[in-house]
Amino acid sequence: MIILTLLRHLEIIVKDYYILIMIFNKQDLLNKVKEVQQSTVVMDEGLRAYMLKVYNYMASGILLTGLVSLIFFKLSVVTDANGSIVSLTNIGNTIFLSGFKWIVMLAPLGVVFYMSAKINKMSAATAQSTFWVFASLMGISLSSIFLTYTGASITRVFFITSITFGAMSLYGYTTKRDLTKLGSFLMMGLIGIIVASVVNMFMKSTIMDFVISILGVLIFVGLTAYDTQKIKNMYAASDTGELMGKKAVMGALTLYLDFINLFIMLLRLFGQRR
Repeated sequence: MIILTLLRHLEIIVKDYYILIMIFNKQDLLNKVKEVQQSTVVMDEGLRAYMLKVYNYMASGILLTGLVSLIFFKLSVVTDANGSIVSLTNIGNTIFLSGFKWIVMLAPLGVVFYMSAKINKMSAATAQSTFWVFASLMGISLSSIFLTYTGASITRVFFITSITFGAMSLYGYTTKRDLTKLGSFLMMGLIGIIVASVVNMFMKSTIMDFVISILGVLIFVGLTAYDTQKIKNMYAASDTGELMGKKAVMGALTLYLDFINLFIMLLRLFGQRR
């Protein structure tokens, strides 16, 4: 009887011990889940702030490019009462007709190469300033589109580009699908249309120009989604403010180039010539 009583007490003690262990384990598990949830919230807030900075830089760059482009166009032409272009001013002759036009065309490309090569040694403030310089130079370079296309069609295509870009960037941000393989394919396509564009500068084929524009739209639509996902994946909560700032600038530069190239390709397809 005594042994049975002892065994029962021992059984009760063991059960109570396991119950306590289970309670502690459950509490520990709940604490870990809570920590993960808090970490996820911090990650989401940090990621949103990072992506918002990227989009703000990009949008500001496009706005600056548009303003500079319009200003230099106005300074470059003489118009009549109906708004038709009569002649070019000295500034217009320098930018559009003289050998200086090659400097205007190639200067933005030089800045992109410079930023890509020196970004690790730059401060975030320097990277941001260089981006504004690039956006301004792009504005001067793109001022020539006002000579070729009507203002109404440029505005219309700009809004089409904005909607298309926004939709594809949202897809790239939210999709769970890995777009890495798509990116490799798109980069090969991009190289292809660059080579074709150079060749067509000598051939001056209208059909080839049309095909390049169609392919260009498809490629830059895809690159918008791919680059958005890549920029999102570059985020790390452990990054310092300086590193985060440089990542945001380079991300903005990437998306800016996607937007501008998509805009130009759509303008070549749907722009109304003067």
